[in-house]
Amino acid sequence: MKKRLDVDDNTAISMPIRNMIAIIGVVCIGVWGYFGVTEKLNQHSTTLQLIDKEITANTEFRIKYPRGELGQSQNDLEQFMLIEELYTQMERMQKHIDDMANNKINIEFLKEQMEKAQSNIEKLKDADREIVYKNGDH
Repeated sequence: MKKRLDVDDNTAISMPIRNMIAIIGVVCIGVWGYFGVTEKLNQHSTTLQLIDKEITANTEFRIKYPRGELGQSQNDLEQFMLIEELYTQMERMQKHIDDMANNKINIEFLKEQMEKAQSNIEKLKDADREIVYKNGDH
């Protein structure tokens, strides 16, 4: 014959209290571990979703910005203004340098003319001295 085991809501179980506390402790640790793992998985899932959105936005920016579809930033506009100002200053400096080159040519020409004039003055002084020495002192 087989022994029959009947279990119902009035069945009494005899167990040492330390075993019951150990079972309750193991169940609590298991529940705590399960929810800890679930929480970490949710955190990682959220992080992956945020990273995916950032990558999508970055890809869109990387493609559209060089095409000019997103407009120009204030920094770009400021840089363009600075470049334009530098270009204007460079043109003025180039004009000034060109004018200085013309001045150099004029100065060289005037220098040659002055040397000729000094040479002629010296010749006239020498001629005047010769006339004075030949004719005597008047």
